[in-house]
Amino acid sequence: MPAQNASLPALRLDIPHSNNPLMTYRATLVPQPNLANSTRIDTLVRDGVLELSLKNAISLALENNLDIAIARYNIPIAQADILRTQAGGSFRGVNTGVVQNTPGGGVGGFGSGSSGAGAGGTSGGAGGAGSGASGLVQSTLGTGTAVSSYDPMLTGTLNNEHYTQPLSNIAIYGVQTLQQNTTTGNINYSQAFPTGTTLSAVLDNNRDATNSPRSYLNPTLNTYYHIALQQQLLAGFGFGPNLRFLRIAKNNQKISDQAFRLQVVTTITQIANMYWDLVAAYEDEQVKSRSLDFARQTLESGRKQLALQAIPAMDVMKDEAEVANREQDLTIAKTTLQFQELLIKNALTKNLDDPILEAMPVRPTDHSAMDSTQATSGSTEDSIALALRGRLELSESDIDLENRRISRDAARNALLPTLALTAYYGGTGLAGPPNPAAGIVSTAPRSWGGAVQNAFNNSAPDYYVGVSVNIPIRNRVAKSDQYRSELETRQSELRLQQLKKQIRIEVRNAQYALKQNEARVVSARKSRDLAQKTFEIMAKEQELGAGSNYQTLTARRDLSAAESALVAALTAYQKAKIELDRSVGSTLEANAISIESAKTGVAQEAKQ
Repeated sequence: MPAQNASLPALRLDIPHSNNPLMTYRATLVPQPNLANSTRIDTLVRDGVLELSLKNAISLALENNLDIAIARYNIPIAQADILRTQAGGSFRGVNTGVVQNTPGGGVGGFGSGSSGAGAGGTSGGAGGAGSGASGLVQSTLGTGTAVSSYDPMLTGTLNNEHYTQPLSNIAIYGVQTLQQNTTTGNINYSQAFPTGTTLSAVLDNNRDATNSPRSYLNPTLNTYYHIALQQQLLAGFGFGPNLRFLRIAKNNQKISDQAFRLQVVTTITQIANMYWDLVAAYEDEQVKSRSLDFARQTLESGRKQLALQAIPAMDVMKDEAEVANREQDLTIAKTTLQFQELLIKNALTKNLDDPILEAMPVRPTDHSAMDSTQATSGSTEDSIALALRGRLELSESDIDLENRRISRDAARNALLPTLALTAYYGGTGLAGPPNPAAGIVSTAPRSWGGAVQNAFNNSAPDYYVGVSVNIPIRNRVAKSDQYRSELETRQSELRLQQLKKQIRIEVRNAQYALKQNEARVVSARKSRDLAQKTFEIMAKEQELGAGSNYQTLTARRDLSAAESALVAALTAYQKAKIELDRSVGSTLEANAISIESAKTGVAQEAKQ
């Protein structure tokens, strides 16, 4: 195989900034995804065979599985939403769905077709009119009064105009053709604050040169400033409605973190199921191979006996039919194994472009076994309590409910009339050299600096205080949004209760399934042992001349069937253990998985 790159680099969880202020206006680029398989695969190849333990399979999944890689991007996406809402922007929402596009293990189009199979990761994020999932509506999430930008805004204009106008009346300007050269330079600053406060400042500057003798300053320099403050007193007042987007975005980031953990749990559960399916296919292929070898040995012995006319030709024909059946069973077992090998290689790699890797056989190094000491300990209620503390779906629902309560409170505030207190203070300054044509002695300063000084020395003040009220009659839009947000909050509370009940059922069902599969393994093992003894007896009788080849073949076929049944029972038992871990929320701990490993794509054991 060609040399492969190191593990997927960790995605940055922040949007980088710099001391250079121009970085604010430059795009922040995201590197191309690393599509090279991790080098761990190379270390597991022995003599052209990929030797794989369950632990290695999980490590490879953390490094290479594309479902996890896709979900990994949701973490910085949620962080980007926080940056947006810190500036007063509305949140765009995060993806809370689980990606299940990897075939095998009962999801993604192959396997049992369990719930969630097929394309995943498409659940609607927080926000969006009419959106929702699991029977929940979230169309009023984030509703409330409009939020202004908390990022300061600086605007400026600079222009020059030459204006000429023929006049029919010279009484005003004293000339028949008025000529004006006007230069304007204005600066505006505005910023909103989470208290419902808006601050703005204006500095206007104007230079006007004219040919009119009526102007006693030429050019005339004007400077005007004012600082305005507006405070919302009812609707839009306080941190609650004005910081709701940021609070929801931060909660969404928590949801995104929990959703990623759930993604890891789901994928690792799938990988573990696929691994034991591979083990079952591998062991079943060995069972079928041993059965075919014995059938061929029996056929060869029968043909020798037929040549000596010790047995009738009919017995040899039966032996040939048995060999044909065993060859069919082995072919099915081999193709099943090859398919399971392909599925797990697809799940544990970023690409299968290398034909050597694609065709490489996989040999599982773990074997199915039942250890009764590994069965769940403690009472069912203890397991349920553990699940109610550890299940990530509950954490997501709790945070989502908090978001709905934030939106509900903001919707209540939006019912109020708008009452705004506005105040500003300003001043005007005038300067310019005297116009000799006017014949007037001027005391005004001549420079622009003098105009600015006069504007700020309170010689020509401009101040204002006022209150504006906006009272919507009937207020049906806000009333509808408020009532709907109350309904959606109550609906979410019911969904949380329903989820708790569902988890209780899942835990009990997983425990029942584990007990059932324990009994199935015990029964299958006894059946295998009985079939083994029966075969040994029939083989011994045949050696002593008391039995026939066909009877021995039948006993060997029964033994093969019993061995396959035991393999299936052990596989079902392993899957039942996996499901129990998932149902109680202990998958990560049971497999010693560090969530940081999953986030960075570099597998390492969880800290104990």
